[in-house]
Amino acid sequence: MAREDVSLLEALREDLGVRSVKDGCSPQGQCGCCTVLVDGAPRVSCVTPLRRVAGRSVTTAAGLIDPVGNALVDAFAAHGASQCGFCTPGILCRLAVLPEQPSAAQVENALLAHLCRCTGWRSILDAARMSRRPCDAPDGHAPGSTRATLEGGTEQRIGPGSVLGQGDFADDTAPPGCLVAVPRADADLDALLGPDGWSVGATLSDARAGAGKVQGRRSGQPLSWPVAVPPGEWDITLQTTWVEPGYLEPDASWCEPGGPPASPVANGGAFGAKTESPAPVAARMLADHLGRSVRVLLSREDVVRFGPKRPPAGAGIRLDGDGHLTLGRTRANSVQKAVICTSFCTQSVETIWVDVAGPPTSRSIRAAGWAEAAVLVAAAEARAAGTTTATVRTDEGAVAEAAVEVDPTGWPSRVRVEVDAGEPLDEVVLRSYVQGAAHMALGWVCSEGIAVDEEGRPTDLTIRSFGILRAKDTPPIDVTVRTAEGRPAVRVSDAAFAAVAAATWLAQGLPSRWPTMRGTRR
Repeated sequence: MAREDVSLLEALREDLGVRSVKDGCSPQGQCGCCTVLVDGAPRVSCVTPLRRVAGRSVTTAAGLIDPVGNALVDAFAAHGASQCGFCTPGILCRLAVLPEQPSAAQVENALLAHLCRCTGWRSILDAARMSRRPCDAPDGHAPGSTRATLEGGTEQRIGPGSVLGQGDFADDTAPPGCLVAVPRADADLDALLGPDGWSVGATLSDARAGAGKVQGRRSGQPLSWPVAVPPGEWDITLQTTWVEPGYLEPDASWCEPGGPPASPVANGGAFGAKTESPAPVAARMLADHLGRSVRVLLSREDVVRFGPKRPPAGAGIRLDGDGHLTLGRTRANSVQKAVICTSFCTQSVETIWVDVAGPPTSRSIRAAGWAEAAVLVAAAEARAAGTTTATVRTDEGAVAEAAVEVDPTGWPSRVRVEVDAGEPLDEVVLRSYVQGAAHMALGWVCSEGIAVDEEGRPTDLTIRSFGILRAKDTPPIDVTVRTAEGRPAVRVSDAAFAAVAAATWLAQGLPSRWPTMRGTRR
């Protein structure tokens, strides 16, 4: 029997065990992952009190068994419109009520209530507009899953099951009867290493009540650029700020006493940001300490407080390719110094790490350090050649060339990416990952950043404050896949990420600070 004093989301997941409804930011109501249909109308369930739906019909993505729902699922799989699958159940519910042949504007407006970090939106727009057509969408076919695993950095499944959120996410697989543990409001990273840093309860509501849950807010505080441009005579300079990885599945794990903890990385790699997640360590520690199975859940606010950020940078480069890159390192960085040699002929960028006050940072986040160096060299090469096309190569042999058009305000209006990833394996999946990398690159250059206070603590705790591009702000992203000629498959999304970032920067005239246009798209 569901409790009446909880949200519809908590009743569905915690009381009724409906796992197709996902919790990405509750109770912020900003990511759309928990969207369901109430009497046929989309409703964000994390901000809907259960008492308000008494006697009404509630439909989740798992209940979309009508022809429209089935066609949407097949279209998402066939168009590569779902990768990890965490956000798509909510998106399916939102799109299921659109007209039979929706316009691009109708789809974009519907998606304003959602965030998707993986796909770059364009494949979702294509799938939504073609969802009434028959689609061939085999579940988990090997070439596509192999390409997805290669690009995502961890084992990944694709197909209709993934679209419906059946990716074996850690919190979805916890056995019944687990205690629930969440970080205490006054905990820091050190406190999370012991039981005193956690509030444990029989239910999620109990655990959060005992923790004094931190509520998300958007501070309005300006961004900061803590790493100075290195001294020298540079043709191009750049400063970046703290960037939140923005993966939608918050860290989670569960463990039985003496057993192995569930991985917080299920059907997607979280862009490397969960490599040092506290969730599995805490789940094992608490299960052994309490002698009971324990679920560990981080809220969106906890992820922002404790999760690693893309490190801020200060850099300079000359047109001959010689440059210097300084990256900010906080307690999560154990590397004292690194020299990253790029793959551009004999040119190299010396890279060092310096200590700064701020939130945790990590080299594990998508190509951190390497991508910054690659962007610098690609921009210098293009500027020296008098072009705005950026080319990035990896040591494994992946190549990405990107060109970006901008409108009169400087906002990207079209992206063109050509990639050589060796054997494509599955061109639909490959395009989806390249589009996702391009979307992240556009945000990195134009809009993304997170404010921190004087002590280096994040002050923007809502998922919408990160600056992730919405569907309607994301330009068309055209991807061309080169013929492989029998060469082995290699990961190309990192190269695409760096190439699109460099091309966007070039098209905007190489402004010295990123994000370049924060606040211009609302």
